[in-house]
Amino acid sequence: MDLELLNYLRTFLTEERRALFKKVLSQRTNHFTVATEDVYQLHNTSAVIRSCDAFGIQGVHVIEKRFGKRIDSQIAMGAQKWVNISRYDKVSSCIEALRNQGYQIVATTPHGKAQNLQQFDITKKSALFFGTEKEGLSNKILDAADAYLTIPMYGFTESLNISVSVAIILQNLVTRLRESNVDWQLSEEEKKQIEFSWIKHTIKSSDKIIERYYADKKNETI
Repeated sequence: MDLELLNYLRTFLTEERRALFKKVLSQRTNHFTVATEDVYQLHNTSAVIRSCDAFGIQGVHVIEKRFGKRIDSQIAMGAQKWVNISRYDKVSSCIEALRNQGYQIVATTPHGKAQNLQQFDITKKSALFFGTEKEGLSNKILDAADAYLTIPMYGFTESLNISVSVAIILQNLVTRLRESNVDWQLSEEEKKQIEFSWIKHTIKSSDKIIERYYADKKNETI
């Protein structure tokens, strides 16, 4: 991270915007991350990303094996600017990437020996996988999972819409996480990297400004 460049770009923001970035970054976490598998309806993907932003989850992992890259044009309310979205065309690639980052794989499912939401161990760094309401998660994810998680329900309905499930689970886990002694906050380096990305999304023609910054810096050394 080029700190001189970051400090330079900060000068293009208002004092209020800089303060807001600092406040939100202090509440962001990579302790939990969310992964979705083959969600067909765009509004569901949009809602998942908005929920992640709202509950302070910085990373979203989208497996687009069957339907291809469909989320570019219609992610509502611009939440994609504030959340890191990683995309995969294979389940195995997503699982491998997350394991390499130290995450346990957690499959959300109403079936089998899934752990009740209230008993879930929040101390472990976890990637929460969600499937569609109709089909749920694929067997590849269910077989690879280290843990299984379910939302307790008391009616005839067995499953919820994915966006509703994500919101319920994140609200519970994030609230408990913040009340715990777990070191859940971002590192200073992570904060700088994310802030740099946010500033680039905020400033118009940011690439040209950065290009000019380095050009001017090079001329100063000649």
